[in-house]
Amino acid sequence: MKITILHGQKHHGSTWNTTLLLLDHLISADDECNEFFVNDIPNCIGCFTCILEDEEKCPHRSLTKPIIQAIEQSDILIVATPNYCMGMTGQLKTFFDHMAYRWMSHRPLGEMRSKLAIAVSTTAGVGAGVATKQIAKQLFWWGIPKVYRLNSAVAASKWDDVKPKIKLSIEQKAMKIAKKVKKNRRKAGRGLYQKFIFKMMGIIQKKGLGTPKDASYWKEQGWI
Repeated sequence: MKITILHGQKHHGSTWNTTLLLLDHLISADDECNEFFVNDIPNCIGCFTCILEDEEKCPHRSLTKPIIQAIEQSDILIVATPNYCMGMTGQLKTFFDHMAYRWMSHRPLGEMRSKLAIAVSTTAGVGAGVATKQIAKQLFWWGIPKVYRLNSAVAASKWDDVKPKIKLSIEQKAMKIAKKVKKNRRKAGRGLYQKFIFKMMGIIQKKGLGTPKDASYWKEQGWI
């Protein structure tokens, strides 16, 4: 099993430690794991090059390509972010901005429909659920059919200050999600809503309402 972990911040706090708890129950010695931090990726400049021309011409492609390739080759994707102001970190959103061309409305990767993902976030107070929901929305539009959400309020600013009872609760949640992922990773498939969206995007491409680059891609895939 190939796993890619995407961290929305280099800070080794509660979210990072929660991710480690998840990995303890998810990864075996036979699994291949790639880990990335998105902090050094510059902001998307909105040049539309990836959508209108070619993603390889993105001015930041040298930084994003290794991450994107690892994601596309993985069975499981873990996206972890601390809660910053009721949402994911700006650094993580910047990476997602660079993935616009992989949305179902443009050039989705067909293999995404067989992947599973886990969104991880913690917060001292509230907002972790909002962060994982934001991640799940992004991954839905990539075409990933199932995104599990591991979010927790830890009532502390440092992992060392988190009460043992809360840490135990987080580990129990992580264990349950890990079991579900192992059980369902070869059974992933799009739900009705995602199938409907994909079909609507196909109609748009067939009618020529998208970009020529996107329409050509859909034809190459045999989807229209």
